[in-house]
Amino acid sequence: MLGLTALLGGCQSLTSSPSAMSQEDPMASAPPIEHGLDAEGLATLLTAEFAGQRGDYRRATLGYLAMAERYKATPLAERGTLAARFSNDILLLEQAVGTWHELDPSAEAPLRLLASLALQRGDWAQALERRLALAEQGQHAELALFAELALESGTDLLPLRERLGEYLDRNEAGTHPHYHDAVLAMATLEAATGQRQQAERRLTRLERNHSELPALWLTRAQLALEADNAHQAREAARRGLAISPGDPRFLLLLAQAELMLGNVAAAERHTSTLMDEHVGNQELHISLARLYLEGGHLDAARRLLLPLVSSDDPPPAAFYLMGTIAEEEGELDNALLYYRQVAPGSDFLRARSRAAQMLIEDDRLLDARAFLRIERLRHESHFSELVALEVELLDEAGRQGDADALLDRELSRTPNDEALLYLRAMRTWERGDLEGMERDLGRIIEANPENASALNALGYTLADINDTERLEEARELLERAYALEPGSPAIMDSLGWVYYRLGDPEQALGWLERAYASMPDQEIAAHLAEVLWVLDRRDEARRVVEQALRRHDEHPRIDDLLERIPELAP
Repeated sequence: MLGLTALLGGCQSLTSSPSAMSQEDPMASAPPIEHGLDAEGLATLLTAEFAGQRGDYRRATLGYLAMAERYKATPLAERGTLAARFSNDILLLEQAVGTWHELDPSAEAPLRLLASLALQRGDWAQALERRLALAEQGQHAELALFAELALESGTDLLPLRERLGEYLDRNEAGTHPHYHDAVLAMATLEAATGQRQQAERRLTRLERNHSELPALWLTRAQLALEADNAHQAREAARRGLAISPGDPRFLLLLAQAELMLGNVAAAERHTSTLMDEHVGNQELHISLARLYLEGGHLDAARRLLLPLVSSDDPPPAAFYLMGTIAEEEGELDNALLYYRQVAPGSDFLRARSRAAQMLIEDDRLLDARAFLRIERLRHESHFSELVALEVELLDEAGRQGDADALLDRELSRTPNDEALLYLRAMRTWERGDLEGMERDLGRIIEANPENASALNALGYTLADINDTERLEEARELLERAYALEPGSPAIMDSLGWVYYRLGDPEQALGWLERAYASMPDQEIAAHLAEVLWVLDRRDEARRVVEQALRRHDEHPRIDDLLERIPELAP
């Protein structure tokens, strides 16, 4: 629900990516460097400036931050933060934003960035603290949206509810201009943690003085839908629409409520109004079609999709959804035609996978393989991906021998295909054949010394098996990989692991912390926890393990670690 509501409401992303900010001169919007510098300061800033122009954003950031701290100059910290955002180094960005915030604690921009970074690394408690600091300053902290995101993430909501409750107990209505936002967030968290009656009472109190707030009725309708109370959701959406006529979020909620009540015709009236107000919005058509499909209303979904597939510029997703409808109705050959029309893009491989899987489930394995073979001829740029897809499907069907034969045959035709060599190397390693894996990865590296993935895979494997005679070789491979992709958390994790194997846990820790901050994966968590344990930082190690167990449904590396070090159990 949130995704489509955000689409209709025009919500902005919580985080900014370098690609979203790209411009000819990424430093052009930075604040100017002021005068009054001594010789050393001027030299450092010029070095930083030239480094930024060359694309060495790490060096530029460190230069700006050093001078920002020396001169207590907020504009320099801001300039360093801008450079850090292009470095693909999350820890460096946090350092820059942290410096900016220390120099100007009341500034809104660094607080918002710190909140976004905390959210990115999965630290919901810290993200909430940053947002509450914004609220204390009278800024709109988007706490209701934060609560929705936390609910969707599957994180533990109780600590967030308790902290938000403390904030509300300490602040009274009217104290802050966006107090109602915190109330709506609290109601969402209460309803999600079994306190639905308390959430309803909270919303009722808010309604007495702020019945004019569209956000109040939006929250009421959303909570009612989540509680399967379609009548209440419909009434709340109607109230919201009366306050905010034409608001597409309420039209969507009305359609959802009517669908839940089985009133497909009424739902279609609301979605028709939506589409009339957003003429030409293909993404909206697709999202609404998905809504109908989720409820099993195939005809309604088809009516939304048919104009798209017959348009001059049909979106690939429309063909994919038409394929799922045909498949659901048992028209497999018709579904196959739709799936084949999905053009290269985000749905391309998914469509081929679904088509082949559909044929296999219908005991038509030969047809599925013929289909994928033809698709490889039709889409040469996706040749490797389609071979890998067929290998995966054959494995799932218990035909590992056929999968191996396919991979060997295609590699005999295209012996330098790096993607297929890498795939065969990984399959060989899974069978315990280090020599075979090393042979294929070696071929990739020999042909392309700048293939960071192959360098990392080989270096990490040598570190993981802990062959003391080859650890230096592993370190050299990984340092080459890092030089090629310095922002890769996987490579940083591998470097940390090889330094740990080399008997240097202190140096390993820095790499693993940077990797975990960028990508809180369960394997990186296991490495980090083990190094923290060896360094006698045991409470921190247990916290990392606890976070990983809570965050990931499957955590084989953590399970293995706990089997070796049972004392690490939180």
